This record gives sequence, structure tokens and C-alpha cells, in this order.
Amino acid sequence: MTDQPELPEPSPHLRRIRSFVLREGRMTPAQQRAFDAHWARFGIDYTGTVQDFDARFDRQAPRVLEIGFGNGEALAWASEHDPARDHVGIEVHGPGVGRLMNALAARDAHNVRIYKHDAVEVLEHEIAPGTLAEARIWFPDPWHKKRHNKRRIVQPQFVALLASRTAPGGLLHLATDWQPYAEHMLEVMEAAPAWRNAIAPGQYAPKPAWRIETHFERRGLKLGHGVWDLLYLKA
Repeated sequence: MTDQPELPEPSPHLRRIRSFVLREGRMTPAQQRAFDAHWARFGIDYTGTVQDFDARFDRQAPRVLEIGFGNGEALAWASEHDPARDHVGIEVHGPGVGRLMNALAARDAHNVRIYKHDAVEVLEHEIAPGTLAEARIWFPDPWHKKRHNKRRIVQPQFVALLASRTAPGGLLHLATDWQPYAEHMLEVMEAAPAWRNAIAPGQYAPKPAWRIETHFERRGLKLGHGVWDLLYLKA
């Protein structure tokens, strides 16, 4: 047995200021049944120890992490259209997790596993350093009130943690429909020494083909919002 890689010390600041408030919506009977029928297949129970994802997926493949997958629409699409890679999703809200598991079961997906847990703790304790090919944070809560800006998940310490878990040359893909948050993301990422803008310094990216238009994006567009993508490579 090889020694487990050393993990950075957990960040008390990241754990203290959460980027989410757990307001569990009411789950439909179908979503509740998904936990009973499909969690053993798709779910990962948080244990605080490094996961052996090769064993979880029964193969070695590049690994994509989606943080805050919402209703799972994009993750279900990715599992079907990107079968050569394995996908790990993290979401704290039960209804979205249940909905995604039902969608995965209907597709008989084999390349997705799901956490219902805090993303910071999963990254700190369950994902080994340098093992992610890509990380995605699409349309996170913008926490648009100034006094709540500190709750935004895209912060210097968090992107440094993501960098520690990403392989050299790996991709970080951010997207938002809230312009002040897009500007905040750009400022944080341009100052992050472990990341390099994949387009050009200080530039947003055109919408990549692999990011489908989701319910959240359509809602923002109907409200007259723009949409901003940011692509960064692990230096």
C-alpha cells in the first residue's frame, strides 16, 4: 500500500464563511425515492478521508468536478456526451441531488458520482492533490448584496485550494450571469498565481460548446442579464 499524499491544512476561514445557506426545498416523492433507490449506486458518503476514485469508477480516466450542480441538468448532459471522462458532482440541496440521480438512472450512467456535502470539506479531505483534469463552477450564488459578498465561493483561498487539487494544465471553468460577480471572478483569478488565463490576460472567454444552456442561464437571460465565462489553466 502506498502512503496517502499529504493534504494542506484545512482553512478555518473557508469553513467558517460558507458560500451557501441550506434551505432545503420540499422534495417530490420521486426525488425522495431516488435516495432510496439510487444513492448506493451514485452517491458518495463523506468520510473525511481521501477517496480512491479509480475504484469508485472501476477504471482510470480523467476526472471532472462540478461544484454546485443545482438540478443536475448540465452534469447529466456531460455524463452522456463526455463518456471518456469521469464526473464528480457536489451539491448540498437534496431536491437537485434526487433529480440528478433519477436522470442518471434513466440514462444508465456509469461515469458520475455525487456528494451531498460542503464542497470545501470534500476538496480539503477527499480529493487527492493534483488529480482533477477540470473543475467547473457554473452560475454560483452571486450573493449580490455587498455585505454578503464575502460568501461568494470564488475567493483567493478557494481557488488556491482548487489549484492544489488540479493537475498541471488542468482547467478551471467559471460562469455567471451576474456582471459584478463576473468582475469579481476575473479580479480573483487574474491575481491567482497558480492559474493562467486560457484566452488572454484579463479576458473573458466565448461560451464553450461543452457548456449547455441550463435553466439557470435561461432565467438570467430572460431577466436581461449577460453571461460571462472564464477559463483558466493550472500553471
